[in-house]
Amino acid sequence: MAFMEKLPAGKVLLDDTVPLTAAIEASQSLQSHTEYIIRVQRGISIENSWQIVRRYSDFDLLNNSLQIAGLSLPLPPKKLIGNMDREFIAERQKGLQNYLNVITTNHILSNCELVKKFLDPNNYSANYTEIALQHVSMFFRSEPKWEVVEPLKDIGWRIRKKYFLMKIKNQPKERLVLSWQCPIKLLPSCLHPYIYRVTFATANESSALLIRMFNEKGTLKDLIYKAKPKDPFLKKYCNPKKVQGLELQQIKTYGRQVLEVLKFLHDKGFPYGHLHTSNVMLDGDTCRLLDLENSLLGLPSFYRSYFSQFRKINTLESVDVHCFGHLLYEMTYGRPPDSVPVDSFPPAPSMAVVAVLESTLSCEACKNGMPTVSRLLQMPLFSDVLLTTSEKPQFKIPTKLKEALRIAKECIEKRLIEEQKQIHQHRRLTRAQSHHGSEEERKRRKILARKKSKRSAVENNEEHSAKYSNSNNSAGSGASSPLTSPSSPTPPSTAVEHAPF
Repeated sequence: MAFMEKLPAGKVLLDDTVPLTAAIEASQSLQSHTEYIIRVQRGISIENSWQIVRRYSDFDLLNNSLQIAGLSLPLPPKKLIGNMDREFIAERQKGLQNYLNVITTNHILSNCELVKKFLDPNNYSANYTEIALQHVSMFFRSEPKWEVVEPLKDIGWRIRKKYFLMKIKNQPKERLVLSWQCPIKLLPSCLHPYIYRVTFATANESSALLIRMFNEKGTLKDLIYKAKPKDPFLKKYCNPKKVQGLELQQIKTYGRQVLEVLKFLHDKGFPYGHLHTSNVMLDGDTCRLLDLENSLLGLPSFYRSYFSQFRKINTLESVDVHCFGHLLYEMTYGRPPDSVPVDSFPPAPSMAVVAVLESTLSCEACKNGMPTVSRLLQMPLFSDVLLTTSEKPQFKIPTKLKEALRIAKECIEKRLIEEQKQIHQHRRLTRAQSHHGSEEERKRRKILARKKSKRSAVENNEEHSAKYSNSNNSAGSGASSPLTSPSSPTPPSTAVEHAPF
């Protein structure tokens, strides 16, 4: 079970995937400790920033909590004696800044609840598990056949979505997983061989509840990382012990199945946009898509911070294709790409794999646009895969709901385009400011200023010479005046002096 909180009226809605950046602006030493004043900013707008105050002990507590991820994080070491020295504080501040840079640029850590609460306590102070349990308990008062077995703590990446293991009282050995979302009663009617079926869905005035069968084998990501589905997200995926991709035939089959269901949804006009390996359940040798409800809720995608950087990825189909590239990369190499776009790809089991990766994750693809889902299905990697299934897809969408889905899809794409435009403008402004302040640009401006100064000096000298020449010419004309004869021995100045008389 998973619970998705709906914020009360008047509460500012946050996109939890918008990156937070943090810069230590100053430090202040008190009697027994030092406090660090940190400026935190959400996204690209400087107006959307705030200050927090943290001690070293706060950093240490956060670091201990993040140890579950299995990463070696660069927190500066403790020092009991001399920790109030000015030079030591300055050096520690640099180390803490580096620590903040590492956790805010790590895609998984930056989206986890621990880091969000550390940097933005005002918006992430709630106990989301307790809220979820209250809502679920209230619901089951009128549905006595269901029973909560235990919370599945932090098994997913979404902060406001909590999961619970369920059972049906008259079938105590079966286990199901429940998620709490918002109104989505349509989903249990969706039958497709590559969609993980919703067993039960209902809603109240603030949110909705979904129940699916619990799969002990877990998701495609669990297979790749050899993880246990019930373990916390940070423990499972942050630092895998063994990095190894799947076999070529698995890559081809799973990839083809995912593309088939994406094509089905797009043909139905149903927006998705939430593809990643944790949203693909493994049922034997079959991949089944999870969390179709996310798009109906308007939730941000796991990879939003990636594709929002590229203006050509501006439709839900192009988003799904780009996200499919991430999924294929993980299946192939056993880990996500270090950065996107990808400049060069490591050796793969087949050049056909690299061809698909280049069409979805390369610099050229991100700059010029994604292929369609249909085009990917025609590529050599997937075109020869034979799928055998007897299950006939069924997904009847009422006419009125089709129109609502169309409008929702347009709104999602419009918001994405507007966000990409703002990021593009911010990037141009940042480049211009960086270029203006660069050492090379300063030297160029100094050279231009010196040339301009020399040019002005030359022009001033020429103007002065011209005036002097004109003055001499005027004086020469005065000496040839009829008042004095050119042959007169009287100096011109004497003649001028006596002229009034």
